[in-house]
Amino acid sequence: MLDKLQALEDKYEELTKQMSDPEVLSDPTVYRKLAKAHADLEEIVGKYREYRQVLSDLEEARLMQDEPQEEEFALMLAEEIDTLQEAQERLEEELQVLLLPKDPNDEKNVIVEIRSGTGGEEAALFAAVLFRMYSRYAEEKRWKVDVLSSNATELGGFKEVIFMIEGQGAYSRLKFESGVHRVQRIPATEAGGRIHTSTATVAVLPEAEDVEVQIEPGDLKIDVYRSSGPGGQSVNTTDSAVRITHLPTGLVVACQDEKSQHKNKEKALKILRARLFEQMQEEALAEQAAVRRSQVGTGERSERIRTYNFPQGRVTDHRIGLTLYKIDLIVDGELDEIIDALITADQVEKLKETADINHG
Repeated sequence: MLDKLQALEDKYEELTKQMSDPEVLSDPTVYRKLAKAHADLEEIVGKYREYRQVLSDLEEARLMQDEPQEEEFALMLAEEIDTLQEAQERLEEELQVLLLPKDPNDEKNVIVEIRSGTGGEEAALFAAVLFRMYSRYAEEKRWKVDVLSSNATELGGFKEVIFMIEGQGAYSRLKFESGVHRVQRIPATEAGGRIHTSTATVAVLPEAEDVEVQIEPGDLKIDVYRSSGPGGQSVNTTDSAVRITHLPTGLVVACQDEKSQHKNKEKALKILRARLFEQMQEEALAEQAAVRRSQVGTGERSERIRTYNFPQGRVTDHRIGLTLYKIDLIVDGELDEIIDALITADQVEKLKETADINHG
């Protein structure tokens, strides 16, 4: 571990030197690339330097302990050694986590797809609750939300809503949200006060850049038609809605939210690109038979991951056995406690896998 950390510090020093080179300073593209690599290493190098300082202080304190001391000073020294040993252990754990391979998609924007599942209108209303929850969470993080496509119901629910969240690290925070979300509550339409169970599925896809997914114009079949609102009534008098079929894969994306055909086409292509990128990644994972999926998992859409029980005021994440009695705050966008717990569980799983590989 120490060799790896030393190599990273050397690389960090080299980048610092390169960034002050006049030639680099005069080329914004090269400078930006170096600055990003430099920023990516900043946290781990800072932590490594802190760790080295703790080791040095510990060595010094132990040498002093070997010398004859007054009782009061000896007690103080023993206390300091205990504190430094705790700091050493904590920093070693933090460094191990920082050394884990980074998900290349972590810094990307995301496309979130929410679809109502079982439960009819109640499931569509729950899909709207989830949409609001993620929108509020994005707002808290100062991320931008842009609806790409939606299919609303007359009561204000969604059969389907697809939206983009733009912000640094959006994928790293939201990637564990993919799966089946279940709600248990008494619908407003239920006269007898019985609790209904409904579901909605969430898919979180990293936004794909043009360079990552090449779409050939000849591979696309593009249809235009008039957009319709809840209940099927026509919203526009012009053919502004767009349906794109990707012929090689059969993937179909439709967008009708914008009044402009051009904007709907642009949004549909964003969704298509993200879905194709996800497909490519899944195929790559399937090919790497040696790669074991983390227990927390991302993208298993058939897996029931979370239950929102309104009568009991609780939210349970089934993957990590976490139950929180603060449903109102959670559906209002306070997701950090759940997300932090999922990230920690994923890191623990990856550390176990790393240890197994090293011992194997």
